[in-house]
Amino acid sequence: MEDGNKVVKIVDPKTGYVSEYSMSKKLRRSLDEKVIPDLQKKDKDCFLVIDGREGSGKSTLALQIGKYVDPSLDLDRVVFSPEKFREVVYKAKKGQCIIYDEAFTGLSSRASLSMINRVLISLTMQMRQKNLFIIIVLPTFFMLDKYIALFRARALVHVFESKGTRGYFKLYNSRLKKYLYLAGQKTYSYNQKKVRTRFNGRFYGKFALGDEKVELEYRKKKEKALMDSEKNPMTAAQVRFREQRDLCIYLLRKTTKMKYRDIDNYFKDYDFDISYVQIRNICARFGDKEEESIKSDEKQEVKDENQENNDEKADFDEELRKK
Repeated sequence: MEDGNKVVKIVDPKTGYVSEYSMSKKLRRSLDEKVIPDLQKKDKDCFLVIDGREGSGKSTLALQIGKYVDPSLDLDRVVFSPEKFREVVYKAKKGQCIIYDEAFTGLSSRASLSMINRVLISLTMQMRQKNLFIIIVLPTFFMLDKYIALFRARALVHVFESKGTRGYFKLYNSRLKKYLYLAGQKTYSYNQKKVRTRFNGRFYGKFALGDEKVELEYRKKKEKALMDSEKNPMTAAQVRFREQRDLCIYLLRKTTKMKYRDIDNYFKDYDFDISYVQIRNICARFGDKEEESIKSDEKQEVKDENQENNDEKADFDEELRKK
């Protein structure tokens, strides 16, 4: 194929179902030569992060990679909560793949990520002893705990669209994803000129775990996880804490006249996990608006996004020309 892909056929050892889907030759070679051999060694695991915007196809790619490495992968080892993730890790057999498929939005996602960070650290020994292949799917790599992002994750696969077309990815190896995390964490930007990867590829929207019935079951499971997360409201104490936090942020802004971006950077110096957009929205609730900054930032965000997509597409096209 012109895009450097080849169709793979994976036979499920339990059901006998044959999954067929296109996979980047470079990605397949990396899995064959690096990931799969490592999982066969003593006390060796592999932890992969796949991120991208909502609807970019990151879950699809995660399932394809997971099924290729572990043909026995099924819906029982695709989980949507930290609690279920812990349970499945303890039940998993040697060499198996487990996918934590991020399915949450809004406030619940931050709580879930905080918990999954703790769970990942606490289960490190179990993962290594069982040689597990762990794939974490989430909106952005920068939301991970620094220890996990820098030292536990083997690689980052960033999924993106180009001119409205889904199915592009970039892979940052262990060294590059460290540089990317350190350089881009403050702005959550992948457009770092000093951090370039030539590992680019394409994938397509083929469900990898089974037929249409299994795919429907997967989607229902994912939707249920989202609904369940929304049914768990914050406690009275949590609501009170949030209100006190918001008031303190507004008073800081009112007293110091700091710009929203400056407050954001100030908090990050103390590992206080709150985004610039949240700060802006909190202050707006109290009637405070930084209109010029908002318009300027919105224009800059659009400009950065367009530049990022153009750079990624250019890198991918350059890779194809070399082939």
